Amino acid sequence: MTLRISLKDGEKMIVNGAVMRSVGRTDLVVENQVALMRGREVMSPQEATTPARRLYFACMLAYIGGDDGRAAQQDQVVNLLGDLVDVFEAEEPRAICARIAHLLAAADYYRALTECRALIAYESEALARLPVQAA
Repeated sequence: MTLRISLKDGEKMIVNGAVMRSVGRTDLVVENQVALMRGREVMSPQEATTPARRLYFACMLAYIGGDDGRAAQQDQVVNLLGDLVDVFEAEEPRAICARIAHLLAAADYYRALTECRALIAYESEALARLPVQAA
C-alpha cells in the first residue's frame, strides 16, 4: 500500500525518528511501512501539560522511536493510561482509553495517537466545564 504526502514549503515531518523539512512544495510517495508524522501531529514536551496530552506525547515518542522508543516509553504509557482510567468516571473517555490500550497492544501506535487526540478533546471539554477559582 502506498501513501502520497504533499508538503508545503518549510513543512516538517518525522520519518522513523528523522526530522525532515521540505524545501519548496514537495510531493512524496511512501511505498513501505514507516513511522511517519506530519509536523502538525508532533507535540513538543512543553505542550504535554495535561494527563491526556502526556499520554499522547509518550505514545508519540514510542511511535517515532521504533523498538527502542517503545521499550523506553512502555511503563510510562501503561501508568498514564491507568491513571486516566481511574480519573474518568464517564463511559466515553474510559472507552477511548480501552481502545488506546488495545491499539498499543497491537503495536498500532499511529491509530492510538488518533484516539489520544479524541481523549485530549474530551479532557479539554471537561476542564472547560470546571468552575474558575479566583486567585
